[in-house]
Amino acid sequence: MPGMNGYELARVLRASPELKGITLVALTGWGTNSDRTRSREAGFDHHLVKPVDFDTVEQLFNRLGRG
Repeated sequence: MPGMNGYELARVLRASPELKGITLVALTGWGTNSDRTRSREAGFDHHLVKPVDFDTVEQLFNRLGRG
C-alpha cells in the first residue's frame, strides 16, 4: 500500500467512529509471536499467516457471521 502499511491503516480504521465494531483480519507472511502482538496492538482482531488454509478462513467467516 503506498504511503501506509497495514498496521497504520488498522489504527486509522479503529480511530473512525463510523467503523466502530468492524472486524479487522491481518493476512500476512509474518507469523511470530511478536508479529501477532504487533497486529493486536494495531487493532486487528485476527492474524492469519500465508499461505492460509481455506478451512481456517471458512471457520473464521462462519464465526463472524454468527456475531
